[in-house]
Amino acid sequence: MSVPSPRSSFENICIFHILDGLRDGLSHFSGPSRAALIYTTSPNGPLRVYDPQHLLRGHEPRLQQFYLHSGKWRTSREFDDAEVRFLEEEHYEGLELAGLVCFGGRSKAVPYQMWFTEEHPDMCVVGPTRRWLEYAVRLFSQNYEIQSIMNIDTAGYVLQNCAIHAVRDHLVDERSGLGRLDTRIRVYPFLDAVLGISRTKEEGAWPRGRLVVVEPCDMNQVRFICTFPEHQRPLLGDFKHVRKMLQAVEYSGRVLVSDGVSIVGVAIGPMPGAFMAAQFSGSHGLLMLMDKLVCTFSDGNFHSKNLKANLVQLEELLLESAMPMENHHNMMHIITGLVDRVRDRKHGCTLIIDLGHMLVPAAGQRFDQPLDLREKSHLKLACSLAKIDGALHIGSDLKLHGFACLMDGKSVPGENRGRGARFNSALRFTAENEDIIVVVVSSDRPVSIIKNGIELTAACCFNPIRGCPTPPLLADWLMD
Repeated sequence: MSVPSPRSSFENICIFHILDGLRDGLSHFSGPSRAALIYTTSPNGPLRVYDPQHLLRGHEPRLQQFYLHSGKWRTSREFDDAEVRFLEEEHYEGLELAGLVCFGGRSKAVPYQMWFTEEHPDMCVVGPTRRWLEYAVRLFSQNYEIQSIMNIDTAGYVLQNCAIHAVRDHLVDERSGLGRLDTRIRVYPFLDAVLGISRTKEEGAWPRGRLVVVEPCDMNQVRFICTFPEHQRPLLGDFKHVRKMLQAVEYSGRVLVSDGVSIVGVAIGPMPGAFMAAQFSGSHGLLMLMDKLVCTFSDGNFHSKNLKANLVQLEELLLESAMPMENHHNMMHIITGLVDRVRDRKHGCTLIIDLGHMLVPAAGQRFDQPLDLREKSHLKLACSLAKIDGALHIGSDLKLHGFACLMDGKSVPGENRGRGARFNSALRFTAENEDIIVVVVSSDRPVSIIKNGIELTAACCFNPIRGCPTPPLLADWLMD
């Protein structure tokens, strides 16, 4: 058996720590995430692949076409310094892999590297994730150039905690693309203020309202209701003071306007220029660049999730059912409306969607005549009835047949005592009724879709990465 050279051993350890840190950081930012790398450390050498959690499996035909049947990824240019050059947009043509985000670069130490991770369906934008992959490109090139074993752990730790840096770099890039190269706004203090204010309660209540940061040169275009004397303006970094000021704009069209340093005043109407905004909505909020959603924040951290309920599995189940096609859209509209309202009010609920020709008996309160949920007044009433203990019983005729319904059944595998009565009752009820879909909305916002005793929205648990094996040649990996 051949013994790996010290340089190849360092290469393996370096890749392991950087990829593991990248995967862990992205998992906290976007939910369970994997990462993979295709690279070469020799200008004319073969490509290798490190994909410990099988992220790239299923994409072999496209990878084979791009890397083995084409030399587009190579370059004849030799690098004289350690500077990293990121790949241009045209390089990614032909490498569009469904459900994946990729980013690559070149340097003297690592002539080619391309990093991959998941593009989750509920991402606000992929920009911050690309910036995260950019950090991985830099760290791999720098650490492989230096060949210092002392720096490797640090590289992994850096990638575990990059959310605020990734969001900041995305905002700077986007604002630069809008012509805001010469700006007086510092993005980091604004992001620190957003997280600080989001964690600050006032008389036991979480913050609500909108905070907008406008360039000082655009301030004369803002429609101020009132402004504060310059020497008395609350500083943006004084989280407690700004949190108190937010009470002036709660549940209204008014906003607090800042110049990036202090609160200038209270205003209404559209904001000028490439402004940044934070919408506080209690325990969570939205971070915007103009009218575009950049990311969300909760629990003192930024996240890529758009906070919308993911009902893709429900839509697929409806398409596979015998429900008339014209009712699919209406059913999705009804369920989405109920789920969004319940999530906003944070009281949780259970929806029984009965697709059978005969309604399944469910003990609960019935009506003389079912309520047609296509009517707005009936849908609003259903939202209120959802607060009562028990489930709403909705038929394939788009009518509400009952509320406060109880679900029962025999114990089934997969029950989770940590999920509460709603979840486990839904597992039992659907296991015994084939034409039933149950949507469980928890008070802390997660939505579960359950059918046949199985949660279809359960998050994947990927096997942990162990050891530092030598990454195989890409050509061999594609043949496996």
